[in-house]
This record gives sequence, structure tokens and C-alpha cells, in this order.
Amino acid sequence: MAQITNAEVFGLESSIYRSGYPMLAEAPTRQEFLDGVEEIRACVRSGDFTNPHIRRAVSLASAKGGGHDQFLTGIVVNFDLTLSNKAWVEAERYTFLNFISSMSSMHRASLFPIAACCNRFVEPEALQAAEEAQAAYNRIDAESCPEEKREAYLTLLYNLPSGFELMAAMTTNYRCLKNIYAQRRTHRLPDWHIVCDWIETLPLAGRLITGRDAA
Repeated sequence: MAQITNAEVFGLESSIYRSGYPMLAEAPTRQEFLDGVEEIRACVRSGDFTNPHIRRAVSLASAKGGGHDQFLTGIVVNFDLTLSNKAWVEAERYTFLNFISSMSSMHRASLFPIAACCNRFVEPEALQAAEEAQAAYNRIDAESCPEEKREAYLTLLYNLPSGFELMAAMTTNYRCLKNIYAQRRTHRLPDWHIVCDWIETLPLAGRLITGRDAA
């Protein structure tokens, strides 16, 4: 099934501090910025969410409409995501969910352990068809039958089932994840349930993304 690994979060504290820029009359000095960010970091570490910067950020993240949660775009998340072909089609609709790099069926379909890469919903007949297409491709000599080899590879590619899973390195931000969470928390595909479960584990997710701890 879907999984998320190697997640890294950047810019959490600095973006929370910067959420207050619309109300400043003067730009902060470098030292004021560093001190403010460090204060937020210490409060997050200790679980003290009474800090005024954090309280303001939570309020802005919870506001409906008006783009008040724009500061969330500064909280960047890099991670490795494994999804089924069916879920990847839906994931690609998110403009700010960007690919860094990915495994490639176009380059490695002949080498994948197909059964191990498919989720439990793939029918045995579909799995067998994909494995047979892979075996057929691998039997053809490219030098003596180049056109047959090309055709066999297309047959293999087009017979990989919707439940075939690949991993990609992704980069996104808290604002995009907030949108994904709102739209996919109760989605029919189990892939999205796993993604949303992971989103809930991110730093301050309950306050900035899901709203569960915003009160």
C-alpha cells in the first residue's frame, strides 16, 4: 500500500514569524528576526503554544477565505511517496505537489518485481497478464527483432495495472497539504487515507493544517 518515508520539514518557525509581516510598520532587523524565530522554535519544542506568533499563525491558518493562510506556503516538506498508478493520476492535479525525481516504469518496467509492486486489490488475472507481458518482452532479442521488441515493451507498459505502485521524491508545502487533507481525508482510495494519516503527524499539523487543535 501507499507509504511516505524520509520526510523533511523546512521553514516552520520562520514562516510562522513571517505571518505577522502584514501588520508591521517597519521591517525587522536581522537580529529581531533571528530572536523571534528562535523563540518560536523553543516554544514548539516545549509545547508552549501561547506564544503570540504561534497564536497568530494558528488563527490565520484557520481563517476561511481571503488567503490568510498564505504563509503556509513557506513551510516546505520534502518526502518520498509511494502511490498506486490510480492515485498518482489524482495526485498530479495538485499544482504545488511537485516531483523531485521518481522511479520510472518507462525505463525499468522490464525489471520490476511486478507482483511485489502491486497492491492487494489487483486481480490475479491482471497480475498474470502483466508478468506474462514482461516475460515476453525479456525473451525477445533486440538486435534481430527491434520492432517486435518495441511493440512488446508498449504491451508491457499498457498492461501494468492501476494497482501498480511506484515511489517518487516530492516537494510541497503546508498550504498544499492543507488542501489535500481537506479534499482527500474521506476519499474512496485507501492511498489517500494513508497520506492524510501522515499529514496529521507533521509538526503543528493539528493547528496549521487539519484544524483539530486550533481551538
